[in-house]
Amino acid sequence: MPAVLRPRALRSGDLVVVTAPSGQLEPGEEPLLARGVAILERMGFRVRVSPMVDPARKRWWASGTPAEQADELNALLRDPEVRAVVAHTGGQATIGYLDLIDLDAIRADPKPIIGYSDISLLHMALHARTGLVGFHADIATHGFGGDWYTLGDAARRSELVDLYTRVLTKAEAPGALPAKEAWETWRPGSAQGPLFGGLLNRLVLLQATPFAPAPERFDGAVLFWEELQRPVSRIWNDLHTLRLSGVLDRIAGMVVGIPTDVTPHEGGGQRADLRDVVLDVLGRRDIPVLAQVDFGHTSPNLPLPIGVRAHMDADNRTLSLIEPAVTEG
Repeated sequence: MPAVLRPRALRSGDLVVVTAPSGQLEPGEEPLLARGVAILERMGFRVRVSPMVDPARKRWWASGTPAEQADELNALLRDPEVRAVVAHTGGQATIGYLDLIDLDAIRADPKPIIGYSDISLLHMALHARTGLVGFHADIATHGFGGDWYTLGDAARRSELVDLYTRVLTKAEAPGALPAKEAWETWRPGSAQGPLFGGLLNRLVLLQATPFAPAPERFDGAVLFWEELQRPVSRIWNDLHTLRLSGVLDRIAGMVVGIPTDVTPHEGGGQRADLRDVVLDVLGRRDIPVLAQVDFGHTSPNLPLPIGVRAHMDADNRTLSLIEPAVTEG
């Protein structure tokens, strides 16, 4: 199992490239992209948009063939001028080229890869193979470029921009992550361990591939996950998959993000919501659960660096990063 591999801390003026490692840019999303670029520039970075981020570039549901997407990502990983890679959106394509990624380029020059949804599959797979700290965080279009960053509360926006800047540029523990609203205690207790997770269905998908994390990766981990457009019966099945694979017997704590279009079960006079199915699968395991935390298919996302140690306190409803996500280089 590889050791944690932290990217070099970004510096003011560093080049950040927005690319399309999964889905294509849809017609009409250009204004969202421009707004997302502006937020990244506000953090102090130079931003370049990849030619792959173009409505004219598409193959079915992706921005290109698996080979084309791998070639684009590998070129960015090998380019010493490029200091970070930001996904413009998620999608359905990352699984197609995991075996084509230049892992040696990552080991030689680790860089932050930033995004959520399908991009979390990339984070988890690369962390499993190389130890790379990936950043489950906002995407460029519907994240940084979404209405919240433009029309939302100005004080909260400044707080989040400052947080992202510190996480990416400072080789120091960021500390407590700021909650927009009070989070929920689904099971009391506290835990400390490395963060691991992402989109739940992608974590389950990864389990069937050679890029699945070693079982030891979950020892003492704080497992975070979110889900969208699923009935709770599907989530119940996915959590049982993690139970049967031994994951739930290894983790120290669980952090659940904000669900999007997750429908409760209602039938036969019985109702089960997301909280019900999570606690049902956990059973008597003594695992604290902190829920409704600010990440998922919603904006803004708190940055959650995979492999970085965190402290979760479900009683006091806090989540803190107690190690740096980047290193001085």
